[in-house]
Amino acid sequence: MKKIFSILLSATAFAAVLYAESFTLKSPDLSGQLSMEQVYNGFGCSGKNISPKLEWSDAPKGTKSFAVTVYDPDAPTGSGWWHWLVFNIPASVHTLPRGAGDSSGRLLPKGAVQSRTDFGGVGYGGACPPVGDRPHRYIFTVYALDVQKLPLKADSAPALVGFMLEKHAIAKASLISYYGR
Repeated sequence: MKKIFSILLSATAFAAVLYAESFTLKSPDLSGQLSMEQVYNGFGCSGKNISPKLEWSDAPKGTKSFAVTVYDPDAPTGSGWWHWLVFNIPASVHTLPRGAGDSSGRLLPKGAVQSRTDFGGVGYGGACPPVGDRPHRYIFTVYALDVQKLPLKADSAPALVGFMLEKHAIAKASLISYYGR
């Protein structure tokens, strides 16, 4: 009986891994290194601060909405740095156009909310690590969520948004790019 249980548990875990791996995030604008297009304009950086085009596919069954974040775990803050948080993206949407992170939100799908980043405002805030630091990782993540809307507003703290995303995530897919100066 233990052996059968062990086999069933292993098969279930394997199926879950295969299923989770089908949810995919892609971007024609991102590669291993961020370009000046995705670099912040401020804090001593002089980039264009344009969010990249993001496309995702094969969301799991039961997805009711999506969220997108950009997070730098290498920021010398003790808690990382949130560069972009967008949630309440309708389940029918599978792409954000280049520049969707503009603080006006005019290129975001209807109903989507951009919340406050660690820069203090809403919208995409590009890479801007301290001079001389090793290159930082910028993790672009799309979350498939089990709710149509998160009960949050644009002035919600980034950590609270992150908590709610983890609480409601069915699956997530990520891309990592680097930037140093």
